Amino acid sequence: MLTIDQATYDAIVAHAKRDHPDEACGVVAGPEGSDRPERFVEMVNAAGSPTFYEFDSTDLLQLYKEMDANDEEPVIVYHSHTATEAYPSRTDIGLASEPGAHYVLVSTREHGNNDGPVEFRSYRIIDGEVTEEEVTVVDALPSN
Repeated sequence: MLTIDQATYDAIVAHAKRDHPDEACGVVAGPEGSDRPERFVEMVNAAGSPTFYEFDSTDLLQLYKEMDANDEEPVIVYHSHTATEAYPSRTDIGLASEPGAHYVLVSTREHGNNDGPVEFRSYRIIDGEVTEEEVTVVDALPSN
């Protein structure tokens, strides 16, 4: 199960709506081994595409250096689908290289960048196996 605070949920949805009709992407980092999505990192979709996302390799390297220095890991890897449901494509599954991460997909197909609900779903993707998980949105993550 993914537990995410309202502010982070809202930030992911806002990024997905803002980048529509292109796919948005990013990472939410957290302390290693904690499963706590704490640091929202909006990334640029280097592909600039409505059907594909790609992290900029320089930005991604910088993010991994920061996470390493802060004893963090990617807790959530998110991106949006602009014309299809929030379910990982074959390409998404092939790119899923963080077995400990929650893969969040936001579909903006119904309302685009206008007001209105989105489809927000989370998956675990390990060795090509996709498992959907429950998402719980809380006001704030409990302190450790």
